[in-house]
Amino acid sequence: MNILQGDCLEVLKTLPECSVQCVVTSPPYYGLRDYGTATWEGGDADCDHLEPKGSTIGMKSDTFHGSNTQEAHYIAYKNTCKKCGAIRIDDQIGLEETPEKYVEKMVQVFREIKRVLKDDGVAWLNLGDSYATRHANGTKDDDTGWSHGEISQGYQARAGGLGNGVKPKDLIGIPWMVAFALRADGWWLRQDIIWHKPNPMPESVTDRCTKAHEYIFLLTKSARYYYDHEAIKEPSKDPVDDRGARAAEEHKRFPTEKVNGIRASGVYPKRNKRSVWTVTTKPYKEAHFATFPPDLIEPCILAGSKESDTVLDPFNGSGTTGEVSLKHKRDYIGIDLNPDYIELTHKRLAEVEVRLF
Repeated sequence: MNILQGDCLEVLKTLPECSVQCVVTSPPYYGLRDYGTATWEGGDADCDHLEPKGSTIGMKSDTFHGSNTQEAHYIAYKNTCKKCGAIRIDDQIGLEETPEKYVEKMVQVFREIKRVLKDDGVAWLNLGDSYATRHANGTKDDDTGWSHGEISQGYQARAGGLGNGVKPKDLIGIPWMVAFALRADGWWLRQDIIWHKPNPMPESVTDRCTKAHEYIFLLTKSARYYYDHEAIKEPSKDPVDDRGARAAEEHKRFPTEKVNGIRASGVYPKRNKRSVWTVTTKPYKEAHFATFPPDLIEPCILAGSKESDTVLDPFNGSGTTGEVSLKHKRDYIGIDLNPDYIELTHKRLAEVEVRLF
């Protein structure tokens, strides 16, 4: 177990090549929030560098894992404090001014992930989408019903929108923008998995459906890679469905003689895991921010690695990937920019080790 604090792009460069078997991660979504890791250079050391909320064009992440949000009356200046002139220094991903800059940063991070990933390794990337929306101080958003206090000033856009035809209220398509950019950069885009949430965040919308899904992309370094489909098979909906008998004779892959009155070809207690995963969101009591549900991570780790393999999460957060990795006897490397999250992860994984060992 190795928990590292710092900018993931820089920390990844310190890891050896081909040292990781499986990556499971959920980066900060574009336009969600400011995680409070910025520092300030110059100006007044006693200044809070905050300004009152106002009417803006901003970004809102449409779906996130389901943590509590904190309403704030003031937000940090984005680049320069207008009260004291201090310059904001911030390595956070998700604060980029445009979707294209966000995608570019993600491509850079995943180049380093590819370098440290073994040739037969896999990467599982979870992303939610974002809307371009207009917010007004103290009022409900005209698209989602969410107040502006949940949005960081870091996501404010130009008055006319975000460029490239993205208008207020548009769904941007961030997950697919990232997926296609990674594919163009050399990754194999093997699958899009739908994370179906039975308990999605409520949305006061009247002109579209409430969003109840996110994407998980399976990415690989090569066309052939380690993938243990047996480890994540799920119970068959109808174990005695005689699929072999229904197939044309020339396509049958199993014998069709009967055993105890049932065709041998017709007993299927398990089936290959489907591409829609129904997993409820589960907040972690120690974290006020969005966290991975362990049940969502488990099949990624079981299918993408063996015992004693190394699992990496470059956006560690509260360390849920680490918890599931240790549970299944994998080694774990976690990276996070926020030192508070690093401390939280050490505490959480120490408790896991006590329970397991």
